[in-house]
Amino acid sequence: MCLGIPGQILHIKDAANQLAVVSVAGVKREVNIACLTGPQQSPGDCVGSWVLVHVGFAMARINEQEAAEMLIALSELDELDEAATDGEPTDA
Repeated sequence: MCLGIPGQILHIKDAANQLAVVSVAGVKREVNIACLTGPQQSPGDCVGSWVLVHVGFAMARINEQEAAEMLIALSELDELDEAATDGEPTDA
């Protein structure tokens, strides 16, 4: 299963290589934004956008409300997982 995590693009680190710094739940990560740019969309146009990040790539833009809802859902899943296993790792 592939999972995209919501993050917000803070700034462009390297426009030539399409690298940006994204805040994912408060943690800053370097991600590739090549999937978001093109002839009508420069790297600089991405700053401030909410995106889904998967394995170091910003895969798609989402709106702020979608990002907030996804972060809440991911947080709840983590809590459910901890409650179900009493903090012990599973053999899944």
